[in-house]
Formats: sequence, structure tokens, C-alpha cells
Amino acid sequence: MAYEKTFNLLDLAIWMQSTREGVSLSDIMSRFQVSRRTAERMRDMILSRFPQVVEEIGENNSKRWYIPQGTLKDFIQFSADDIACLNLAKDALIKEKLSDKADQLNAIIEKITASIKPNTLLKIEPDAEVLLEAQGFARRVGPKIKIDTQYLETIKEAILSSKELKIKHNNKTQIVAPYGFLYGNKPYLVAYSNNAKEFRYYALHKLNSVQLTNNHFINTFSLNEFTKDCFGVYKEKPFEVEWLFNADVAKDVEKYEFHPSQQMIKNKDGTLTVKFFAGGQKEMDWHLYTWGDKVKVIKPERK
Repeated sequence: MAYEKTFNLLDLAIWMQSTREGVSLSDIMSRFQVSRRTAERMRDMILSRFPQVVEEIGENNSKRWYIPQGTLKDFIQFSADDIACLNLAKDALIKEKLSDKADQLNAIIEKITASIKPNTLLKIEPDAEVLLEAQGFARRVGPKIKIDTQYLETIKEAILSSKELKIKHNNKTQIVAPYGFLYGNKPYLVAYSNNAKEFRYYALHKLNSVQLTNNHFINTFSLNEFTKDCFGVYKEKPFEVEWLFNADVAKDVEKYEFHPSQQMIKNKDGTLTVKFFAGGQKEMDWHLYTWGDKVKVIKPERK
């Protein structure tokens, strides 16, 4: 309860600086769902901490208060969640083909990051990147595996704070350092197992319990680097891949990114050759099955 009151006062201070019209007691009562007496105490607390507050008389002699612009410039800070949320909104605008609005929002994001203190930004930027990797901005239709959302929140907190987790996976308890999520046909947690002394994938739907510990770990991990040689989720020694697609599906194929390292070559007969270097034979076979007889595997050679 004490924490909630503190956050309400912080929100009130920010609100009072963000509005030129000022904030009245009735405004405070409505926004925070409090009695008039509580609203008065909240106002008085702000007045005692910020002597810069300006009082104005509005319509019907009602009093309104505001904090001059710039007063809270070192008080208001942005979090990794804030930056990640704005980036997700930008991605949504791009997907809706609202590029002008996406560019405008990106300019706002740049202004915000430019206003953040350098030492704070060094902490926020990697956290925001982790959040963007960990939070999907899509809705998968059809059958899906149910995941405990509380587990996800706890794992997210552990990733951002670089704290180890005590998990029970397939009814086996172990301590892991969580680094991120991979979303394929099934969602997985990528973590370093202190028991096995190696990185492992943990199917989220097979988690029986997730508990945050107070043990910190050093996070120098890159999910992109870790998966750069993978076609899908599974890690396997990479090999040369070459697929030849029929001319009648070439335009559709051009819209796919099968792997970040891919090369697409348009052939004179209208067919399309796709080359890349990665591991994950089984997952490649599963994907190729969806193209039926419209694709031929050139490499690796079938034995």
C-alpha cells in the first residue's frame, strides 16, 4: 500500500508538470479514485516538496496547480519497458503500412533517448533490446500451447535484472541464468544451466515452477549471435544449403527470409535459387514439406 501511495505521488508530480491548465482537487480525486481529504493531502505533499508550484484561479473560482516546465527534468526518467513499448508500437505501425506515422514515432524515440543521461542509457538500451526479443508483437492463430503468464513475468524480470532463476522443468529442479526466448513451433527459454554447465533450451510449457533468486550473473550474451547458425530452434553444425524453387512460386519465395545469411539468385528460366549456411536439417525438412513439389534440394546432397 505504501508503494502505491508513493507511485501515485510521483504520477501526480509528473502530471502537474505536463499540463498547462493545472490540476484541481476534483481532477486528483477522479484520476486516483480518492476522497477529497486524501486529494488535499496529496496536493499538500507536492506543495511541500516542490515550492515552484504555481497556483491559479480557474473558472468558478476553482483553484488549479501546476509545476513549471523543466522543474522535474532530472526527476523524470524513462525505463526499458517505456523504450521497448514505443519500439513495439513503431513496429506495429510499419506492419500496418503507416510508414509516415512510424517515422514520426521513431523521431520521438530518438528525442527521448537523446534526453536520457548517458550512464542511464547504457543500462536501458540492452534491457530494451532484451524486452523486444522476449516480447512478441503478434497473435498466433490456431492451436497453441498454454504458458503460465506469471512464469513469463518472472523470467522477464530475471533477464532484465540479470538474476538467476530456480526452475523446475520436467519435474527436475535446477538453477539457471536466463538470457532470452526463442519462438518456433514451441516457445523456449534460452538459459545457462549451472547443473549441466552449458546453454540449454527449456520448453516453457514444461516448466512446473519458476522462482527468482538474489544471485546475479554477468550478461554478455547475444541471442542473435547464439542463433546465427540455426535455421530454427535446434542447434546443429551448420552446412551449405541450396534450394531451387519453381518459377510459379518465385515471387512468393522472394518475400521470405529463410536465414539472415541467405542469397537469392534469379535464374534465366524464372526459377529462384536460395543459398545460405546453417544447421537444423529436421526443421528444414519440415519447412520444405510445405512447398511440396515446388522446390528441389540441391545441397546438401541426399544420400
